[in-house]
Amino acid sequence: MIPVGDQRRITVKNRRYIVHSSKHHEGYAMWPTNTSFNWNSMAVGPKKDLIGELAAAIKANTSIHYGIYHSLFEWFNPIYLQDEANGYKTQNYVDTKVIPALYEIINTYQPDIIWADGDWEATSTYWRSTEFLAWLYNDSPVGDTVVTNDRWGSDARCHHGGFFTCEDRFQPGVLQKRKWENAMTIDRASWGFRREANLNGYITTQDIIATFVETVSCGGNMLMNIGPTKEGTITPLYEERLADMGSWLAVNGDGIKGTQPWTTQNDTLTSNVWYTKKGTTVYAITLKWPNGLIFSLAAPMTQPGTTVELLGYPGTFSWKARVGKGIDIMIPDIPFNKMPCKWAWIFKINGLVNVY
Repeated sequence: MIPVGDQRRITVKNRRYIVHSSKHHEGYAMWPTNTSFNWNSMAVGPKKDLIGELAAAIKANTSIHYGIYHSLFEWFNPIYLQDEANGYKTQNYVDTKVIPALYEIINTYQPDIIWADGDWEATSTYWRSTEFLAWLYNDSPVGDTVVTNDRWGSDARCHHGGFFTCEDRFQPGVLQKRKWENAMTIDRASWGFRREANLNGYITTQDIIATFVETVSCGGNMLMNIGPTKEGTITPLYEERLADMGSWLAVNGDGIKGTQPWTTQNDTLTSNVWYTKKGTTVYAITLKWPNGLIFSLAAPMTQPGTTVELLGYPGTFSWKARVGKGIDIMIPDIPFNKMPCKWAWIFKINGLVNVY
């Protein structure tokens, strides 16, 4: 038996993945399940197996890992409400709905990630999490590859799991001992689509990238939620945010993908700078373009062979060592139309004394 929180299952650094909701707290299932009669996507609504179609498309056409979100509890399910009224001393809802649905999802769609939620009202004992995860890791068809989060009971969050999510928009700001994820949403007030939302209700591209950079610097992954309309379409604002992220990564991906945390996360001299590392290269990611012709950093320790580049811009930059420790990078006059990107610029530094 493998207990809740098998530490062998840790998300691979900077791997791309999508997590698709199979069922949220209202109980509507996005696949033709035997556990939700007449309240699933094949019986009512689109008349489609939405989980199956997306899973097949992702696996056939991309290298992205496919994950499934699943809410354990349901707001209005009378069997769950009766278990709740019984002080969770009965487990009729778990035995007749939760566990059969999870087995069905795993055996049918074989996801790379199971992202549990809706767990916080009861402990992992009520949810039979240990028994399910033992089967998942030891006997299921995805036992050697699957990754799970930590939302398997009120006693499990931020304590047990393949990776920690702790709470929505979890952002510790410092390096963590365990792999973790910042599950956040572009809509400031909702995880779904809001017809009444105004522009100020959405996080800006600049703020999304700032959140992303800080998360990666501290060893985390970021799971960015978007809420489609009831027709299943992505509205232009969400589309713009996704396109902005794609264009930023096209220039700056070298400082994000395949990186790991450096010895320093946040610079002590210029506070809006976060660091990542890949091999012997250190990346200094500044959320604000330097004000003036000198960009000063406290953490890097230079030597004669140190080089500095700006991702997306040709050539190397001159620099001077600061007294004691640190570097002053000389910023040339760069025309506006030659700037490599609009948000968060990455300086690539090689040849540092303190790379490790």
